[in-house]
Amino acid sequence: MKIKICGLNPTRDVQTCIDLNVHFLGFVFYDESPRNTELKEISILERYNPKTSHYVSVCVDPTDTFIKENILGNFEYIQLHGSETSERVKEINRMGIKIIKAIKIKDQRDIALYKDYEDTADLILFDSTSMEKSQSIPKELLDKLPKGEKFGLAGAINLENIREYSQLGFSFLDLSSGLERENLKGYKDHLKIKSFMNKINDLKN
Repeated sequence: MKIKICGLNPTRDVQTCIDLNVHFLGFVFYDESPRNTELKEISILERYNPKTSHYVSVCVDPTDTFIKENILGNFEYIQLHGSETSERVKEINRMGIKIIKAIKIKDQRDIALYKDYEDTADLILFDSTSMEKSQSIPKELLDKLPKGEKFGLAGAINLENIREYSQLGFSFLDLSSGLERENLKGYKDHLKIKSFMNKINDLKN
């Protein structure tokens, strides 16, 4: 099981996550988010040797211009969190970047939406509809979500519930606010990250 940590700061957080073998390092490009990454900070990523980690740009309905000027060449993946259609996902994929498509789950009808992207996205991430407000997908729906190498899960995952979520069968789990300092959105707590990754390693053994 792989771990993705979203909402990272290029200056503060990257080396810590690389050293702890976090698989996916997510950087948000969404002006309304307290975790938004400044475009001028993208170049900071060149300072690091990512080793086994992979950079992910998290975007909402990005334009071709934005992708070409800021994402291509700097990130291995683009995570699409907007209303992108399957055709739009194909267009972005043809630009030469791997795609994680987020599917927001509110009720059972939403689950089938992943089928529209199964052949075009490299990975599919099931998330709640809360948009960064640390809300989980309703538990009665978790068992009905598809599992396996292509699918990940986000939504209020943290150190206290990771054992439960790790047993559900998803390829990767995506965290953000659960690893932040108390009452300080967008500011990751490195001790929490270390404790979390230690717990993950314990669960693997």
